[in-house]
Amino acid sequence: QLQASGGGLVQPGGSLRLSCVASGRDSNMMGWFRQAPGKERDFVAATSSRGGGTRYADFVKGRFAISRDNAKNTVYLQMDSLKPEDTAVYYCSARSNRIVWSSWPDPNVWDYWGQGTLVTVSS
Repeated sequence: QLQASGGGLVQPGGSLRLSCVASGRDSNMMGWFRQAPGKERDFVAATSSRGGGTRYADFVKGRFAISRDNAKNTVYLQMDSLKPEDTAVYYCSARSNRIVWSSWPDPNVWDYWGQGTLVTVSS
């Protein structure tokens, strides 16, 4: 089970930190996707605990940072310099085994999903 939190309303240029706790399983990979109304679910960022590595979507590079606390089986998404176009429901994801780098952005390869947390960027 994945439990995400930390969403809310923030002004453009502001920051939010999302958290997601994975209970009941050891997740090699954890990540974040987002889905705006009427749009597909897009990859945001992901990280792998064994073998390491992080990956970001181009539209968040330099603004968002993913990190994890393996002892707590928790992944975080620090979001800075937020823009109105970042408004979406953010979903955390996880899978037990590592997948090839090229597959990370594909939502179909992720096994587990959180309930989503709404981020609204508006003045």
